[in-house]
Amino acid sequence: MPWTTRDTMSLKEEFVALARQPGSNKRELCRRFGISPQTAYKWIERYEAQGQSGLQEKSRRPATSPKLTPAALEAQVIALRQAHPAWGGRTISSLLERRIAPSTVTNVLHRHGLIQPSQKEQAATLRFEHDAPNDLWQMDFKGHFALQQGRCHPLTLLDDHSRFSLAIQACDNERGATVKEKMIEVFQRYGLPARINVDNGPPWGSPRNPGEITELSIWLIRLGIRISFSRPRHPQTNGKLERFHRSLKAEVLNGRHFSTLMDAQSAFDQWREVYNLQRPHQALGYKVPMDRYRSSPWAYPQQLSDFEYGPDDVLAKVYHSRFRFQKRYFSIAKGLVGQHIAIRPNAESDGLFDVYFCHHFLRTFDVNTPDYGA
Repeated sequence: MPWTTRDTMSLKEEFVALARQPGSNKRELCRRFGISPQTAYKWIERYEAQGQSGLQEKSRRPATSPKLTPAALEAQVIALRQAHPAWGGRTISSLLERRIAPSTVTNVLHRHGLIQPSQKEQAATLRFEHDAPNDLWQMDFKGHFALQQGRCHPLTLLDDHSRFSLAIQACDNERGATVKEKMIEVFQRYGLPARINVDNGPPWGSPRNPGEITELSIWLIRLGIRISFSRPRHPQTNGKLERFHRSLKAEVLNGRHFSTLMDAQSAFDQWREVYNLQRPHQALGYKVPMDRYRSSPWAYPQQLSDFEYGPDDVLAKVYHSRFRFQKRYFSIAKGLVGQHIAIRPNAESDGLFDVYFCHHFLRTFDVNTPDYGA
């Protein structure tokens, strides 16, 4: 993936953070980020000698000198709130290394009219979290909004364990080919996850037939990624991504207008850097997502290999959204046309059979009740 002038600094910080984590494969990271090992080790040495200032002339992180006077500390609270209107007392206090209590921060914000009496920070809620980075990614579009010409459809990818934002891509449509192009960029940089959770809408699913796979889902499955679908009308299944979307809306989208996709992408990139590298998250014990994220050991393959089914599997080829078994025809997702599927006896009931594409379960059918005439 090529480097650009706009994002070189944030990618330097991201690379060094990933490379310094225990057990990281630095040469593989160099390949994914498109830099030489010599450059990588120079950055790491500079960071270890000088900290973040070794990577840039002036750190983008807020200054947090321990010798600030109360008045200077209060001024810094005000400056942080003005720069990030959605940040509350606990977040600002953590960013200032707890040298001012969250309740004091809130009082400062009230005193300067930077918080309304009705605004309250939500209490932390206990949510399920996967054990390791890349165990599960969550993916969706954050609606769409008007530009001066056309519309922007923000595509978002979030790691469940670390809340690390893998991508916020300004797309001009929500077609499968567009999503695939953006996902290849993400896979080339971070590797492959074990599983991705998506909703039942296009381009990865079908709202009329929840769980039905599309050409995009088929490509992901062939990469060895497990696909799971949110329960219909239950957006909380992707709860962390929904929370991420609320932050994106509050801190980037509300009250702003963008002329072009490039303008929107620039805003997304700047906010994503703050979100991943600077902003403490209450759910992470006031660490930043980069503190908990690790790049995946599973690299994106240059070519897809054929899946090898088991010796006891009965294989059938999909034609016109159907397949033939024991001289009867049964329906299957139209995206599978031309693909081979595996048919296996159901373990719990005679006459029932399970259908798989690669590792992905598709459906169970009764051999005595075909979907079409024999």
